Amino acid sequence: MKAWSWDRYGPPDVLHLTDVAEPEIAAGEVLVRIRAASVNPYDWRHLRADPKLVRLSGVGLRRPKPGLVLGADLAGVVERVGDGVTDLRVGDEVFGEVRLGSFAEAAAVPQDRLAVKPSRLTFEQAASVSMAAHTALQGLRDVGRISAGQRVLVNGASGGIGTFAVQLAKAFGAEVTGVCSTRNIDLVRSLGADDVIDYTAEDFTTRRGGYDLVMDIVGNRPLTRLRRPLTPKGTLVLVGGIASGRNRLLGPAAQQFRGALISPFVGQRIATVQWKPNSADLRFLADLMEKERVTPVIDRTYPFAEIPEALRYIEPGHARGKVAITL
Repeated sequence: MKAWSWDRYGPPDVLHLTDVAEPEIAAGEVLVRIRAASVNPYDWRHLRADPKLVRLSGVGLRRPKPGLVLGADLAGVVERVGDGVTDLRVGDEVFGEVRLGSFAEAAAVPQDRLAVKPSRLTFEQAASVSMAAHTALQGLRDVGRISAGQRVLVNGASGGIGTFAVQLAKAFGAEVTGVCSTRNIDLVRSLGADDVIDYTAEDFTTRRGGYDLVMDIVGNRPLTRLRRPLTPKGTLVLVGGIASGRNRLLGPAAQQFRGALISPFVGQRIATVQWKPNSADLRFLADLMEKERVTPVIDRTYPFAEIPEALRYIEPGHARGKVAITL
């Protein structure tokens, strides 16, 4: 099968399309014939080993391990099932993610990282859900402990995670303020935001003490300023982001470590999202999407042969929603 691999760390130019063996499936896994994928900052961070901490994640210290295939998010059709698979059958249309391997024609995926695709979504829409929506959902519900009636602010509301966060916060019954650039104001309003702050005209951190929950996806403000909009007992959820990657060793983790150190000594909670893909959350998200309470936002779609171009497009951090790949 065809797959995108890389044998040294660097920009998208180091990716090469190659022929590799179709993956074998282990117990608890299914073989998914991939119909669509999507790109995430996760992908270019692994491609570049940026931050350097990525090298310690099992990808390879000096260079990527041979045979690795880039990509996480996917949607497709189950072609084979392994021993012990009970939730999925051959022919099921599914969506979800692998740790690495979705930039290929097929992937072996654990059943607990997949769910049946919502019928109203295209494969491209479904492939744009898992990593971004998982992060938004777990950040708001599990880390942020969101509840109906709260005032919630999302910094980075027009990006991949942010477009899901705005919709999910509304689904949970919150009053939502989104922070974005001028060109994205209408988009964020269309997602249900009650208020939109144009960061080119107003610094959202000057709105002191009005929010129960702030989700920071961008990472472009120090913690002292991010805490200002919170109520005295409010919660700051740190997702990390492109702007927080100034620390080339730790990247977004540097801001998260600082938050963990400070949190015990202030009245507000400072917590980070540890992305944990699982089928239960995918089914929860699928139900919301079937009910049209959440819809993936697709900025643009690239063919499989142009994955390097898709990565170049998202790396600056200005994509509106997600960027999908079609096979």
